[in-house]
Amino acid sequence: MDTPSIIEALTEQRDRVVAAIEALTGGRTRRASSSATAGPRKRGQMSEAGRRSISMRMKARWAKAKRAGKNAL
Repeated sequence: MDTPSIIEALTEQRDRVVAAIEALTGGRTRRASSSATAGPRKRGQMSEAGRRSISMRMKARWAKAKRAGKNAL
């Protein structure tokens, strides 16, 4: 059996199952949860001061590792 005919058979089976569920529930379907329709989560924005702070700490860490003679942290 080739792929298009398998997809067609599965689609027909899905339609029959959906119709059976609608018949049993009286046409009522569950509503999607708010998290499913909310879209992608937004990430927090770091302030300039926060970026500068992290940059200074990382530079200090790298300098300490370099003084200790370590190539990798």
